[in-house]
Amino acid sequence: MRLIGCTKIHALLGLILLFSAGARGQAEDHALTPNRALERLIAGNARFVAHKEQHPDESPARRKQLAQEQHPFAVILGCADSRVPPELLFDEGLGDLFVIRVAGNVVDDDVLASIEYAVEHLGTKLIVVLGHEKCGAVSVAVSGESAVGHIGSLISAIKPSVLATAHSPGDQVHNCVVENALHAARQIRASDPILKPAIEGERLKVVAADYELDTGRVRLLEGQP
Repeated sequence: MRLIGCTKIHALLGLILLFSAGARGQAEDHALTPNRALERLIAGNARFVAHKEQHPDESPARRKQLAQEQHPFAVILGCADSRVPPELLFDEGLGDLFVIRVAGNVVDDDVLASIEYAVEHLGTKLIVVLGHEKCGAVSVAVSGESAVGHIGSLISAIKPSVLATAHSPGDQVHNCVVENALHAARQIRASDPILKPAIEGERLKVVAADYELDTGRVRLLEGQP
């Protein structure tokens, strides 16, 4: 019988440990409660702000494990803005977040269907609607400028938040950014037949948040864990 050298044995053990760690990570992600999931995101953002990122879940073993299944612990509905990448600002890696990005982080049937898939089929426990400072889509909506092409559909979706904050003191665009994120969160909470019952059964949590471009900090607008 041919003996395997010590170096090969150590390499084999290393691979086994990597795969085991990846499997445990997926199981832990799937088992998180909504509040624990939110705490994890807050902790990751704190690392990002402090420049102490861990860059988790980027290993070859993680990639191979995710080729078989995924259990992202949070849905992030964020803006398509290039300055707001969720995986970076929450210091998460492959398979951790189910990210939906559309200018103005607005809600339509396609967005709701994507969220429903994550909740119903992947077991995701948390939804974060992430607005951000100086949002271009919100700025256009607030300005009242006529929109060319398909941008008009985004402006229409943001219009209720423009009207709701028209007479609020302070920065009109940022007031609308905040209200727009809260409005999207309310739309998600009211969505039947999947999301509303999951929220009422405390299997799912929906929160709105605001991202500060200069500091990198995510500020919760509601739903503290």
